[in-house]
Amino acid sequence: MSTIQAYGLWPLVIVNSLIFIIFALSFMQPKTSRDWRSLGGFAAFIVALFTEMYGFPLTIYLLSGWLTDRYPGLDIYSHNSGHLWSDLLGMTGDPHLSPIHLFSYVLILGGLYLLSSSWSVLYKAQKNHELAITGPYAMCATLNMLLSCLLCWDFLYNGPQY
Repeated sequence: MSTIQAYGLWPLVIVNSLIFIIFALSFMQPKTSRDWRSLGGFAAFIVALFTEMYGFPLTIYLLSGWLTDRYPGLDIYSHNSGHLWSDLLGMTGDPHLSPIHLFSYVLILGGLYLLSSSWSVLYKAQKNHELAITGPYAMCATLNMLLSCLLCWDFLYNGPQY
């Protein structure tokens, strides 16, 4: 198991959050209370994002008591312990090469390929003021929405793992 600490890097959370929020502030230049609320929502998202990436993932935090009881030798601060499916299924070795990860890579790449190939069909149909009913759209009318949801689900499925 790696001894390099992958979580609890709070200075990185603060620095990265400030960089992104100040960058957004420089372009947005809020004037009304509504603008400030929008910036506050964006800032909250950025802080939550970097807290998950460098601070401590919520999934591991919520499961930390159970994980340390069930897997006493588990270092929950290491990067490899963030690959929860590998730990829960008792897989050994590099979790980036586990069957779960490899299958996830295939799903993500396949979904991105199908999404990108369907956009040309959609563009041509829109240009001709027609419905997209050829290519991948012959199978599903709302293909882009379905693929976007599937890709988001796959990233969420691997969320605590990356």
